[in-house]
Amino acid sequence: MEDLLTYAMKSGNIKEIPELTVTQISSEIKRFVETAFAKVRIKGEIFGAKRADSGHWYLSLKDENAVLSAVVWKGVASQLSIKPEDGLEVIATGKITTFAGKSSYQLVIENLEVAGTGALLKLLEERKKQFAAEGLFDTSHKQAIPFLPQTIGVITSASGAVIRDIIHRVRDRFPSHILLWPSPVQGAGAEIKIAEAINGFNQLKNKPDVLIVARGGGSLEDLWCFNEEVVIRAVYNSDIPIISAVGHETDTMLIDYVADKRAPTPTGAAEFAVPVKAELSAQLHTLQARLISGSQRYLNERQTYLQGLSRGIPNLEQILQEATQKLDDRIERLNISFKNLHNNKQNLLNLCGLKPYFIQNIIDKKQETLNNLILRLQSVSVESVLQRGFAWICNEQGKTVYNTAQAQQSKSLEIRFYDGKYSLNSSKSSTSKQSGKKQNELQTNLFNF
Repeated sequence: MEDLLTYAMKSGNIKEIPELTVTQISSEIKRFVETAFAKVRIKGEIFGAKRADSGHWYLSLKDENAVLSAVVWKGVASQLSIKPEDGLEVIATGKITTFAGKSSYQLVIENLEVAGTGALLKLLEERKKQFAAEGLFDTSHKQAIPFLPQTIGVITSASGAVIRDIIHRVRDRFPSHILLWPSPVQGAGAEIKIAEAINGFNQLKNKPDVLIVARGGGSLEDLWCFNEEVVIRAVYNSDIPIISAVGHETDTMLIDYVADKRAPTPTGAAEFAVPVKAELSAQLHTLQARLISGSQRYLNERQTYLQGLSRGIPNLEQILQEATQKLDDRIERLNISFKNLHNNKQNLLNLCGLKPYFIQNIIDKKQETLNNLILRLQSVSVESVLQRGFAWICNEQGKTVYNTAQAQQSKSLEIRFYDGKYSLNSSKSSTSKQSGKKQNELQTNLFNF
């Protein structure tokens, strides 16, 4: 079978061409293609990219005249530096293989890279528009950076110069606790690690007050992980304020738009995170001096004002002396007035011939008249009348019965004597003495009678 194809192409006699099965010819084509195209680099634009549930990626590469099917196996897909996206012009490295079941061939991709900076910039602009339309870059979602953070979380490579620059700058300005979450900042899978670090900091019980996501300079391809969607959404969803410090001042990644603060460099991020302690100390001394000076000036002004007011106030001792003298004068005049009034009244009594014993006689006569009235009142009281042999008849409502007609209309009658009462419909009688209250009631009814 080794040279069947070669022999068939050279032979002119059809009958001398060996007969092959479909499987045989498919196997020959597969061997030939995979041997001839075991390592290829193909430039094209991605379209129809989709990720299967198995984790494999299926896509196509196209140019102006042709289309080539391609596949990225799951194990390779997790290590790619860029994720397959429609419209992205790439250079795919891999091998050509055939698929006998459909008589087709495809490119098995082993590596994927962007075909030039222009393609990356185009993709960057498209992502920027997409995230901006979702509101991920709106300033209303941005948080304020704390003035004096106690703990600063840093996400960067543990072995790079970036972390050393941040530590050095923070210590120079205002020493604070720095908590590093090491993460790759370049290459395949870096965006996943960065997003995991951001989410991890947010899940800590004692969260840092601010986060710095930092990386040194590099090409657009090197910094591309900071444009990936998983990083952008992790920054947007962070409850901790984030300062982005990726690349140099001229480098602008999508993380810079979604972060709460963008620093031109990692060193600049440290400067945004903490103030200068010496400057704060100088400001405090200046404010303290101004406070002391202002307070002293205010007190002096108040003292001058009070002194001015005091000059217009009379001497307190003098005021009290004058008031005391007036009081003594009023007391003396009042005593004289009472004495004069007493003398005048005494003179008036003398003129009228009224002596004290005469007034007493008048009082005694009035008292005698009052006693006579009291005796007369007692003689006509209910108790006095009853003691003279009279009786008081009342019906069941306690009203006085005046004649036989009223007595016949009453359901029951009560006869009251001076020493008790007797009911006609009951054999019981009461010999108890009337209370003071009952006596008053009897007296009132007697007047009505």
